[in-house]
Amino acid sequence: MNNFKKGILFATLFSSLFFISCSNSDDDDDLMGNWVKKSAFDGPARSSATSFVIGDYAYVATGYTGDLYLKDLWAYNSTGDYWEQKADFSGVGRSSASSFTLNDKGYVGLGYDGTNRLKDFYQYDPAANSWTQKTDFAGTARYAAVGFQVGGKAYFGTGYDGNYLKDFYSYNDLTDTWTLVNGFSGNKRRNAVVFVIDAKAYLGTGSNNGVYQEDFWEFDPATDIWTRKLDIDKDTDDDYSYNDDYTITRSNASAFSMNGLGYVVGGESVKTIWEYNPQTDLWVERTPMEGATRTDAVGFAINNRGFYMLGRTGSTYFDDAWEFKPLEEQNDDDN
Repeated sequence: MNNFKKGILFATLFSSLFFISCSNSDDDDDLMGNWVKKSAFDGPARSSATSFVIGDYAYVATGYTGDLYLKDLWAYNSTGDYWEQKADFSGVGRSSASSFTLNDKGYVGLGYDGTNRLKDFYQYDPAANSWTQKTDFAGTARYAAVGFQVGGKAYFGTGYDGNYLKDFYSYNDLTDTWTLVNGFSGNKRRNAVVFVIDAKAYLGTGSNNGVYQEDFWEFDPATDIWTRKLDIDKDTDDDYSYNDDYTITRSNASAFSMNGLGYVVGGESVKTIWEYNPQTDLWVERTPMEGATRTDAVGFAINNRGFYMLGRTGSTYFDDAWEFKPLEEQNDDDN
């Protein structure tokens, strides 16, 4: 009799687990967005690389293999779906550097070389395929900072210099100078993300002392004003319902924007992707990344096409590359 009851209990539990599994799978199937595998990265698998986009090309530089801090540079041709190696970055190999594009030049700086936090700064000229060292970053040496260009102005900010940071500096390429920008009242953080939509930058996620940050901000370069938007944490207050299903908070994620919408994907122990609409200030979940869960990956957009690649899980490093198509249904047969 006892064995019979145990058998019934086991069967019930098994059926429940099967139902939950099917329900989760069905939930994923209901989400919009298709992931398409692209040409694998030609360089060594790595995490904590940095990237910038010029024209039809994305440039991926530096990173960490688990053994080596890298200084190679690779260009991805988004039209032909292939990679070309370019002139090595002229600084020391590093991980967790920051970058931006300004006036058809790429800029890379900051990071960590395995011993030191860094503040050196370099310009890449794609026409000459050459690097030039520029004036060091004016803030403290750091890594895991954000870099972005919006409204013709370029910025580095946040990160980790032994403490968590929230300062921002603007770079002027005509005078090769940095200027401290005041006014960010958000929380200190490292490993945040930024994406740009219609001449405004949006900053969120990241961590401070192991706590995922829930505040989300819009920056207008015309006024140098940061405006707090709706938080991205899951609802814990009965007064709100917009974020009942949110699971956006995370660290070491990647981001890009296309067609007037922003996307945050991946990060520590997650492979979900969320889409932000600046008109409504709300987020919608899309189909999770089809490849392996990963952290410290690279995300960028080229001509309104979003890409996500590299990264690591534990000591496993990746060299695969993916394109996300938000208007399509997931098709497992196209990879």
